[in-house]
Amino acid sequence: MSPSHAPSASPSAPKSNGLAATLSKLWPYLWPHGRPDLQRRVFLAFALLLVAKGVTMVTPFAFKWATDALVAVTGSGNAGTAAETAGSWLWRAPILLTVIYGVTRVLMAVLTQVRDGLFAKVAMHAVRKLALQTFEHMHRLSLRFHLERKTGGLTRVLERGREGIEELSRLVVLTLVPTILEFALVLGILAWEFDWTYSAVVFVMVVIYLGYTYQATQWRISIRKRMNESDTDANSKAVDSLLNYETVKYFGAEAREAVRYDRSMEKYEKASTQTYTSLAVLNAGQAVIFSIGMTIVMILAARDIMAGRVSIGSFVLVNAMLVQLYIPLNFMGMLYREIKQALIDIEDMFRIIERNPEIEDKPGAKPLQAAKGVVRFEDVHFAYIPERPILKGVSFEVPAGHTVAIVGPSGAGKSTISRLLFRFYEPTSGRILIDGQNIADVQQASLRKVIGMVPQDTVLFNDTIGYNIQYGRWDASEEEVREAATLAQIDRFIGYLPEGYETPVGERGLKLSGGEKQRVAIARTILKGPPILVLDEATSALDTFTEKEIQDALDRVSRGRTTLVIAHRLSTIIGADEIIVLDQGRIVERGTHTGLLAQGGVYAAMWNRQRQVDEARETLKRAEREEHSEESVAG
Repeated sequence: MSPSHAPSASPSAPKSNGLAATLSKLWPYLWPHGRPDLQRRVFLAFALLLVAKGVTMVTPFAFKWATDALVAVTGSGNAGTAAETAGSWLWRAPILLTVIYGVTRVLMAVLTQVRDGLFAKVAMHAVRKLALQTFEHMHRLSLRFHLERKTGGLTRVLERGREGIEELSRLVVLTLVPTILEFALVLGILAWEFDWTYSAVVFVMVVIYLGYTYQATQWRISIRKRMNESDTDANSKAVDSLLNYETVKYFGAEAREAVRYDRSMEKYEKASTQTYTSLAVLNAGQAVIFSIGMTIVMILAARDIMAGRVSIGSFVLVNAMLVQLYIPLNFMGMLYREIKQALIDIEDMFRIIERNPEIEDKPGAKPLQAAKGVVRFEDVHFAYIPERPILKGVSFEVPAGHTVAIVGPSGAGKSTISRLLFRFYEPTSGRILIDGQNIADVQQASLRKVIGMVPQDTVLFNDTIGYNIQYGRWDASEEEVREAATLAQIDRFIGYLPEGYETPVGERGLKLSGGEKQRVAIARTILKGPPILVLDEATSALDTFTEKEIQDALDRVSRGRTTLVIAHRLSTIIGADEIIVLDQGRIVERGTHTGLLAQGGVYAAMWNRQRQVDEARETLKRAEREEHSEESVAG
């Protein structure tokens, strides 16, 4: 039966460029320059392919000769033709010929497996090189690209691309090419051993067989699309529900979630049933077409035997040859579907590789020389989309060793400033300078090396605490890691953990609290030791007590460094050397905390609102404490 469980393309999958175009792109990886060992493997694999097919063609002849020898020994048929073909001494050696038949079958299997084993290293090397190239290119692509794409979708492109390269190289080199070669050899042998009528019948049979397989497979692909869609839908609902486990419990929605999941599984059940039914139709049709063709060829052989033109062994020969051909033919439906899917998956991968990064180093760009770390924005304009400008002529300077804070309402463009400084985007106009050097003219790696970031939402790698701290500077010693943890005030917490620095933090660091994650982020920034520091609302998501502790750690980290603070809570930036107030993409106020309060403008209004909220919270907490105290006395 034809295998049926290969992935099929999604309905929105882009059309591939075709087998020849894709193979031409893959060829440099399958025949890698500078790797003569792999090139030898390709050469040997093709040589073994030819030898194996030669042995494959000899196997039915050995069967024929053994049959003719048996007929001759028992005297129950005319083996004259066999005598002429194989030599009279073979008449008296049916057992020897049977052994030869067995040896050819063993050789056929062994040579095929050795060929596959030789080529496996070539195919997997191509998979590794292309996957690595794609992975590196994904990191070179702009932040805009990653914000527009789902991370899960990108990893699936990488995963499917790897599988596609492996499948395509295996199917084309190890299945399609050998099948085409075997088909050509069968046609030639039938025409030479018998006459052209045999070859014509087999050719027509194979054409009808492949035509039917193509149509049936196209029909099955549409069914499999529906099955995969329902499977994906059911899986996404299950994952979404389990990720929101606590929310489900809060609202007692277990039954509702089960109904949603079962509704998707019902569609999957229906599509899966149709998939297996269509597989039965495909296999039955293939068997009927092949059996009719083989029967006609065997009738021709029987006719020629009765006319005395060929031996009885020839009847066995055509049967064995066609049965041997049926094995690869039976996989044509799977082969077509898998190659089609592999082409789509590989093209998705090549489409990412061929996409140019939005931000690239200029030719001849030199490393940034940041001796002091003076940051200067000069009339910077920026828009994510032209219709909606975010920054409108922003100019300011952060002197070396000073702290400048940027505040403003949501959507004012505060976080955009940090993204432009890291050169995740290019300004629409204007310049950003560090120590007088335009960051658009320097190497991106050198730029990001001198800037440290503590973001609002710290995401950690699913590894240990030690790994996440050391990520700041990979060549740091264990003592330096511990010193950074001490400065970030997380060393005491780590000391209480049974596994210490080897404690896993979980996916995205979810095993740690918000404050603990922020301390890890501070520690790895301390370890990086950059002259310029960016704090992007680093305490806005924390409670008041944790915020004060984190702020103390941040104050120590920023001491002596050029620091740009993007703040939400104004209480954290009272000591800043300058505060810049952004509103609708423009600087509307600037000065010290005291000076801005005295102006009674936007900053003062923001400060008063936050003070009122804080006082209301404090009043509420005090009332709760008093109520709790009265209940305790009454009790």
